[in-house]
Amino acid sequence: MGSASGPQVDDQLAREKARALGREIGSRGHIFINGACPGLPHDALLAAKAAGGFTIGVSPAFSEHEHAHEYHSPLDNDMMIYTGQGFMERDIINIRSSDGIIIVGGGIGTLNEFTIAYEEGRPIGVLTNSGGISNSIPHIVEDLCKRKIAPNMVLHDDPAVLLDQLEEVIKLYPLPIHEDGRVIDKKFCRRGDWWCQDEKAAG
Repeated sequence: MGSASGPQVDDQLAREKARALGREIGSRGHIFINGACPGLPHDALLAAKAAGGFTIGVSPAFSEHEHAHEYHSPLDNDMMIYTGQGFMERDIINIRSSDGIIIVGGGIGTLNEFTIAYEEGRPIGVLTNSGGISNSIPHIVEDLCKRKIAPNMVLHDDPAVLLDQLEEVIKLYPLPIHEDGRVIDKKFCRRGDWWCQDEKAAG
């Protein structure tokens, strides 16, 4: 998840971080899922493909023609899924199809993706010092929203280290499902047993 347009995509450091992240994902044999958009996610996509990774693009468009000519987005993924549901609903499909998500740079759209992933208890990695909202996540979560940095959220400015950390929390905190109640918003329990324990420990 990251900036598809705006000043972040002109930041050469952010673009290199995105490419380094893509190389790590591809070289480790992970499937690279993205929003089939331009910008930083596309930089990461091309690097993941070059490193031998399989890539899946989840498009907001109804068809290849709409994707290319209405959304003006690239067609470089190995597999494309045309949702026909626009950006917001596409984001949900993208997130729910991923074992973990990584934030690179990012603006309003990426912030929307982050909040969806946070509320659903998904493992999240934040590539800090990549521009946009990347260095503001703790401030947004803790200071503005009065919530906690969840134990399945990791932050680092080195793509390789970040991916190491994300792989670990994916193993430690299996994805929530609706049936086990971990995604139901209860008064004192928002993230399953480990979140409840945190709340009780806090008083």
